Amino acid sequence: MEEERFYRRLHDSGDLVHFNVKVGETDLDIGARKILLEEALELVRKYRRKIEDYIKESPAFLTSLKPLSCGLKAPPIIKDMCLAAEKAGVGPMAAVAGAISQYVGQGLLTFTREIIVENGGDIFIKSNRDRIIGVYAGESPLSGKVGIKIKGEDCPMGVCTSSGKVGHSLSFGRADAAVILAPDTILADAVATATCNLVKSADDIQYAVDFAKGNEGVTGVLVIIGDRLGAWGKIELVSL
Repeated sequence: MEEERFYRRLHDSGDLVHFNVKVGETDLDIGARKILLEEALELVRKYRRKIEDYIKESPAFLTSLKPLSCGLKAPPIIKDMCLAAEKAGVGPMAAVAGAISQYVGQGLLTFTREIIVENGGDIFIKSNRDRIIGVYAGESPLSGKVGIKIKGEDCPMGVCTSSGKVGHSLSFGRADAAVILAPDTILADAVATATCNLVKSADDIQYAVDFAKGNEGVTGVLVIIGDRLGAWGKIELVSL
């Protein structure tokens, strides 16, 4: 298993069937009541095509590091990415993984009562019972030792993680993990990116947490750098 995918062991659910879906750069780990490979592939291709087509029309959507407005005729997934980016103060592609997770997850709920869609550390979860999501924070001594309890009554929920040290996504921060909880996975992804960007050292933890909680719609925040962490909101941490 590739190092950057280690975290997938941290949300594996024994009562759900897990399967992998890859299309281009999109690499999803999906847990559902049954294998829904063809349905998931169709949804991933559908929403990737909408994003790719929009980029052809508006190339700045791909590269901008600042919020962009989108046209009235833009697909809903594009509008959601633009809105989340505006709230967080980042470029719209900062929310792309969360957008794919949420739209694919919502689509698969037609076929299953429960779903977990993980896309590069950004998770859409609809569960009927409480579940533990482990936090992978790279080389931090807290990595794999801290989990977040997601209550079934709070679902659907987005649990999105940004890191300045793990993975290939662009980040200007040094946080081992900035985790955001929000009912809107797309917003959680955008705010996670923005929060991580603010963390250069442990001294920035409180500032980053305060920024994240100031975004309407965010319900929980966790920031980890080295052996230090800060948390806020409706977020229950557990030892793994």
